[in-house]
Parts: sequence; structure tokens; C-alpha cells
Amino acid sequence: KMRRPAATPSNKNEITTTTFIKNATFSETMRRSLLLLSILPRSFAANSLSSFVPSSALQSSSPTTSAFIGSSLSTIGSTRGINSFHSTSTLKMAKGKGNAASPALNIHWFRQTDLRLHDNPALCRSVELSLGKTKKQPVGAAPPPSTPPSGVLPVFIFDTTRIYGSNVRSEMGCQKCGPRRAQFVLEAVADLKANLEKRGSGLVVAVGKPEIVLSGIAKSAMIQSATVGVHINLVCQEEVCSEELAVDKAVRAEVAKATSKGSKFNFETVWGSTLYDPSTLPFDGEIFGIPDTFTPFRNKVEKSCDIGAPLDVPSSDELKMPKDAKSIVGESKCHASLDYMPKLADLGYSKEDIASVSTVDSRSAMPSNYRGGETFALQRVQDYIWDKDLLKIYFDTRNGMIGSEYSTKFSPWLAHGNVSPRLIAKECRRYEEARVQNKSTYWVVFEMLWRDYFKFFAKKHGDKIFKVGGTIGEGSHVNKRKWGMDPKQIQAWKDGMTGYPLVDANMRELKATGFMSNRGRQNVCSFLTIDMNMDWRYGADHFEETLLDHDVHSNWGNWCSGAGMTGGRLNRFNIVKQSKDYDMGGDYVRLWCPELKNVPDKFVHEPWKMSDTWMEECGVKIGPGRDYPSPIVDPGVTPKIMNDGRGGGGRGRGGKQGGRGGRGGGNNNGRRDSNNPNRGRGQRQDMKSLKTGSYKFDSKYV
Repeated sequence: KMRRPAATPSNKNEITTTTFIKNATFSETMRRSLLLLSILPRSFAANSLSSFVPSSALQSSSPTTSAFIGSSLSTIGSTRGINSFHSTSTLKMAKGKGNAASPALNIHWFRQTDLRLHDNPALCRSVELSLGKTKKQPVGAAPPPSTPPSGVLPVFIFDTTRIYGSNVRSEMGCQKCGPRRAQFVLEAVADLKANLEKRGSGLVVAVGKPEIVLSGIAKSAMIQSATVGVHINLVCQEEVCSEELAVDKAVRAEVAKATSKGSKFNFETVWGSTLYDPSTLPFDGEIFGIPDTFTPFRNKVEKSCDIGAPLDVPSSDELKMPKDAKSIVGESKCHASLDYMPKLADLGYSKEDIASVSTVDSRSAMPSNYRGGETFALQRVQDYIWDKDLLKIYFDTRNGMIGSEYSTKFSPWLAHGNVSPRLIAKECRRYEEARVQNKSTYWVVFEMLWRDYFKFFAKKHGDKIFKVGGTIGEGSHVNKRKWGMDPKQIQAWKDGMTGYPLVDANMRELKATGFMSNRGRQNVCSFLTIDMNMDWRYGADHFEETLLDHDVHSNWGNWCSGAGMTGGRLNRFNIVKQSKDYDMGGDYVRLWCPELKNVPDKFVHEPWKMSDTWMEECGVKIGPGRDYPSPIVDPGVTPKIMNDGRGGGGRGRGGKQGGRGGRGGGNNNGRRDSNNPNRGRGQRQDMKSLKTGSYKFDSKYV
């Protein structure tokens, strides 16, 4: 079914708490040193601790990937407790208060959006509960007496009734999670499991409904402690959309139902995955008071809010599982085990689906030998920012379309919570301090602020971002129109057979690799929703199935905006002009549309203009049922929705207008810095954009 996010600003069962971890008494310099070493590898530390490393050495040294990998997960957390932090969380609690005399079972439920150990607020909360810290501590209060940890039982569940499997589909017909992304999640979970096991812990992996698995584990613990009650603590990351919230509701109900007399059940959800905590937003009503356009949101947040420091990975002692973990899981009578990792077939994917993702296309723009998981995510951060020193030119190259290095490619790992946006922001700041600060170093953080905005926007507007009328609703609006739903036309768009080479190349890349550049996404969205006038939700739904980096908030928010359904300026991308601006020589089109490989530059983006003689000379025939299709819509006809003069040529997001008026990346009116050596391959000219902003960290953590 279509997603229906809930957006209730308050709930009588919700309480807001602020969690604190004590400050050890270290000098500020030593505290910063140890904090850095606890979160990042020694090589990263060398680039930021200027008091210990001469600036000349910083400029000449290059951190090594091996040092990054060796330290990022093996030594993280060794100084846990040194840095203070606070994170505001909404805790949804079952009735009744915990009984301190009862044995506790602390279940940490990893979801597919927080598959990491570093900077994981929900995991840190599970550790606190294991240590007996059930209540918030006032600022400056003495910490409670330390207690031996009661243990944390980490769990991940592949939900094959709602998310995974070839036959688990939306009401619009697409798979909820295509096999390529499912494989990425399998790799991320296996990596998480291995990293936990290195610390003497483990991961319960299950297949089935979360409410059945978690209630089964809770029931097993209560049976094994029949003479005394058990205090069940269940913690996970907070989600904001209806499908996820429906699962929360089902879990709460089933575990509460399974709770025996004398036992207690506490369910907490903890905010994570964003740069900024929603409680710090400078708007009345916090999330529910954010502006409906991005630019005023950005301006006020950058001026008023601080990014919190990434949290340490809990220590091995803090991550220890309960001594009876194996017996509890074994007696749970659900498809769960500490020694199990499923494969795609176990998740319900067909042989055809499995075969389709068995290899990686050699044309893929993803990093070589990429895998899901925290380990590769941290390696990619190290590689892009430090080893290859690409951060300083990100703004110039980000509109490329060929190769792995034109953009960060952090998005698949961000989407699955394999890497924290706060860690990336912190690395950008360290890079600025150690090497150079410019528009590019800021722009990576700026792009992650868009991620924040879309999650907040989804929380604020709820179901509306999934409905055909978007946040405009049922009222009249200049952008509203009657949508087409022609299945043949929609399928031609999905298959990359529209007759518009730039659109087709991007859609074929998506189908073959699960990835598409930001520039490509803007163009194919505009083309489907404005030129073809097809219901925008078919595009969003297809992206949800196929994207490796699918993030429900960013995906559906961007599509809703690109279709003009958020009420902003409708931005139409001129596909032919975009093709010539960003694939000037046609290299990208020829890469993904090989039938056009011999077409000369002057026709490669407009092959319908070739005469029969030219077609014969190029060895390609254009037209229905021939080598390459005729244009699916007449190139010489302006879409009806644009006839009144509204909209523009693809300015939108990142462009002069800013805001949510569209998803464009800039307008190329006028040539700018034509000699820029860093500009992306095939990009004819530099982009106009919003002015460089700023970001800052809480002074306590700097």
C-alpha cells in the first residue's frame, strides 16, 4: 500500500528526555585528542590535531585507508565517556514503570536505516538502559552510581511481509525493495554482525514480522525467568512515515500482549540520522513550524543551530550480550538466530531477480568493489576526502555523470545508516582546518542539510507527500493538473525507451546499477511529470524499488516537489539543452545507448533530426519498432502546464530561486569561468548557485 506517514505533533504517551554522559576531567586539548581517536582513525587525527602535528606535515601527509579501517572500528569507543553529549529523544513508553529488582532484557532493534555502531544515539540509549540509567539526569547533576551492565541483545529483522521479496509490492505495482538494494542491506547487516562479534557481542538475525520475532524473544525471556518478572527494554531509531510507524504500533501491541504478570515492558524510539536534532530547530513548534521552502529553513538553521558531535561506539563491555542470550533466542520459536545470515532466496526473491543482480555492470558509477556496511562506508569517507583529496573540488565536479569520483557517492551508505552525517560533517570541518576551506567543502554539508529538511518535511506534512495532490492538497493551485496514467508510456520511461537520449541513458543506468546522478534524477523527474504529464507517484514508486540509496523522505519529497505539488515554482528542465550543457560530447549517452554510438555530436542528443541518409551512414534507424524509438512526446510542443509562462529552465534546487520550487541544480544563463579545469567531463559551463553558507558545531565539542 502507499505510504501514509503520521504527523501528529504530540501524543499523550510521549515524553521528551535529554540524555547526558558525564564529562571526565581532562584538559581540553587532551579531551579533543582522545575524542578524535575514539571516533576516527589515527590518520584522521593527524589531520586535525594541529597542536601535535606541524602544519607542514599536515599538508604533505596522506592518511592511509588501512589505518582508517584498522582504527575506525577496532579502537572506536576505547575512550567512551570522555566527551559529553546530549541528544533529545521522543520516548514512547508502555504503561508502568520499571522494577529495579527485576532482571532486565535490553533488546536493541536495528532497523534498515541505522546499520552502524558509530554515532548511533539509539544504540547508546540501549547501553544506558543496560547500565541502569533509566531516567534523565539534570545538567550538572552527579552521575548515578555505576552498575554492571545487564547486557544488550542486538536484533535485526528482514521483514518479508512488508519490505523484502519479489512479490512484496506497492499498490502502484513496484517492489517495495528491489533485489539490488536488498543485497546491499544483506551486506550491511553481515558487516554489522561481524563488527559486533569482534567486540564479543553478536547480532540476532531473523526473517519475518518484527512484532512476531520481538514478542517471541520477550516471551522466551519471561518463560526462562518464571519465578520473577522481567523488565523488557526495547529501543530503536525513531521513524516518521506511516509504514514504519505501523510496524512500531504492531510491535508495541504484540510485546505488551506477551508481557506476563509481574513483568514490565518499555519501548523507546530515539531520534537519529540527521545533522540537527529536531528539538534544537529555531521554529515555533520545532519540526511542525519549519518553513515550506528550503531557503528560509536553511538560513535560519545555519545561523541558529549547532551540529552535535558524533557519539562514540560503545565499549566491548557495554556491548556484551546477556549470558543467556543464546537460550533466549533459541527458545523464542521464531525464525531467528545468532548464527544465521539469509540470502536473497531466503528473503523471497525469484531466480530471475537474483540473477539480475549477480554481477556489477562495468559502466557503474559506484566505487569499485563497493559493498553495503559501515566498514566500506568509513573507507569511502577516508578515500574521497583524504586519500584522493577530492573534497576541495566537489562543487565543480558534482554534476558529472560518468565514473565514481565526480561526486561523493556517500548516499547509499547514508540511506542505510552505515555512516553518520555528523561524522561526515565533522570530517569536512577537519579537512577545512587541515587543508583548505572553500565552497566545495561547505557544499557537501549543504547537501546533507537537504536530507535533514526532507525528513523534517515528511514529519510535518505526513500523508500529503505520498498523495497525488502533494502538500497543495485538494484546493485549487496553478500547478495542479489532470495526470496521465498510460501504462505503456510509463513503462517506456522505466525502460529508457522514450526517444530522448539523456532520459533514456539515465533510466538504463538506474535499471542496470541502482544509481543515477543528481543531474539525471532532476531531468527524468521533470520529463515524466511535465513533458509526459504522467502521475508523479509512478516515478517515486519506481525509484523506491530500484535506487540503492533510496531514502523515503528525500525520494518522495523530491518527486512531490519536482512535480510542483509542494506549491512552489514549477521548473521544467529542457532536456535537449540539459543534454548539451552536461553531456556536451555525448559520451554519457553513447555509454548507455550504444545504438547511438556512431551518431555524430550534432545529432546525438536529437537523433530524430537525422535524415534517412544520415541514419544509414550511422548504422541506426530511428522510429517505432526500429533500433531507437521516436520521441515519445513532440519535441516542438511546449507542455500544456507551461503554456501560461510559469516555470523555467531547470533552476530549482541549488539554483538562484533556491527553496522547494524544484529539484534543479542551477541555470546556465551565461558562461562562467570557462577555463575551470575541475568542471565535470562533458559539462559545458559552470553553474550558478546559492551563495556559500556556513555550519557550526556545538562549542562544547570543538
